[in-house]
Amino acid sequence: MRQLRDEQVQLNPTMFRLNLRRFGQIMAYEISKKLKYKEVETITPLGMANCYQLEDPLVLGTILRAGLPMHEGMLSVFDQAENAFISAYRKHHKDGSFEIHLEYISSPEITNKVLILSDPMLATGSSVVQTLDALVGDYGTPREIHIASVVASTAGLEYVHIEYPDATIWIGAEDEELTAKSFIVPGLGDAGDLAYGQKSNDLPD
Repeated sequence: MRQLRDEQVQLNPTMFRLNLRRFGQIMAYEISKKLKYKEVETITPLGMANCYQLEDPLVLGTILRAGLPMHEGMLSVFDQAENAFISAYRKHHKDGSFEIHLEYISSPEITNKVLILSDPMLATGSSVVQTLDALVGDYGTPREIHIASVVASTAGLEYVHIEYPDATIWIGAEDEELTAKSFIVPGLGDAGDLAYGQKSNDLPD
């Protein structure tokens, strides 16, 4: 967390992406403690061993583009999981307001599966809620929903809890403040820009 927030460490995009991947691995490990397993007999070179195998079918979803390094870290742990990718971004208007615009979704069927959605920054919560609305609406009803973020705002957490009260939210830190433009303070900046380079500003409608 310290390195992810540190503006000096952030000057190295490779290191920032690596830290996001590490964070994803840690989150996946913590989430794994809450999943269901079954005991299976496993043949070793010297005999038979009783081991445990993940019973829950998993779908790892992430919000492009900032979520990709976290997703890679989670996938390195849950390497048999199916995957969902969602493009969600802020569409700005001339009055300074914005709305979340979903442009692309690629997802398997999620009915009766465990959905784990990763997005480094949970600011207003609108991206996460609209993503879940789209996935649950068009791809089925998951048995469980887990949401993983590096930093979340208090307001964003409250909003997601209201809209999806049964979802489990995993975060590295909770920051209370949001700016007038809905950026988390102190936060860590724009995770997508820090990982992949700055983008041109969206033109307002």
